[in-house]
Amino acid sequence: MGVQVIGTGSYVPDAVVTNEHLQQRFGFDSEWIVKRTGILERRHVLAHQATSDLCHEAAVRCMKRAAVKPQDIDLIVLATFTPDMSFPSTACLLQERLKLTCAAIEIEAACAGFMYALITGAAYVVSGASEMALIVGGDCNSRILNPNDIKTYPLFGDGAGAVLITRGRPEQGLLSFSLGADGSGGDRLSRPACGSRLPPTPDLLEKGLQYMHMDGRAVFRWAVAILCDTIQDVLKASNLQAEQIDLFVPHQANIRIINAAIDVLHIPRTRVFNNLDRYGNTSAGSVPLALDEALGEGRIQRGNLLVLSGFGAGLSWGTAVMRW
Repeated sequence: MGVQVIGTGSYVPDAVVTNEHLQQRFGFDSEWIVKRTGILERRHVLAHQATSDLCHEAAVRCMKRAAVKPQDIDLIVLATFTPDMSFPSTACLLQERLKLTCAAIEIEAACAGFMYALITGAAYVVSGASEMALIVGGDCNSRILNPNDIKTYPLFGDGAGAVLITRGRPEQGLLSFSLGADGSGGDRLSRPACGSRLPPTPDLLEKGLQYMHMDGRAVFRWAVAILCDTIQDVLKASNLQAEQIDLFVPHQANIRIINAAIDVLHIPRTRVFNNLDRYGNTSAGSVPLALDEALGEGRIQRGNLLVLSGFGAGLSWGTAVMRW
């Protein structure tokens, strides 16, 4: 508690990839994509762009909206699982581009990454170790997807979002959160090659191990369960009922996952933010991108109660109740 968001920003690349485009290029069934995912289109980076470019644009917009100068920020916490390169970190690349003088932390928790970064940054602010933290989530999923895999390629898009957090009133901030991981499910969603375990070789590349691999059915079942369970957990810990929450902002993974969970919890769909149809799953960019758009649409006001949730590879998750 005692933490507030003073600015948000987001960015998606200009290249719009529609379901019709995927149908014409790869033969994917456009209607099947909509029925199975709720996605109509997504954004892909241009040839010259990388994750740091997306994060930079989102951060600049966030800082401009909050009227914050570079010297005001003393911490970056950046979440991504598609870094520009192994090292230096994308957080350090962003720090240099923004001309900040601060620590730069990078977190890899896939689609739960932004929630990990937000909770980490809030802990720094509350402890007094940071006065103002820039929290960023962004991914270039299109760079690690197999274009011939109908089960994964249509699901993901590229994008980034950022928030600035600093000290707030005692009643503001994270009322409760559930942050966790289950490494036993790691093989359900992974990118096997291009790390220290399996360095890239012609044989591995021929097998497509440099691409994302997902057990769709297993991940779907787990995602619905973890979204339900953690929302119930954080509401209980905050002594709140679902009807007291002004807006639910879940990770934009798949409309069937979101609807299945909220229907179990009897949450009206009108109180659940959704931009999945336009962007697909942007991984660590998903929650901050949704937050920025919800704020821009006037759906978030000071004092509102929000539930934010991210979940994905690891398997990892982060769900929180926040008073804006």
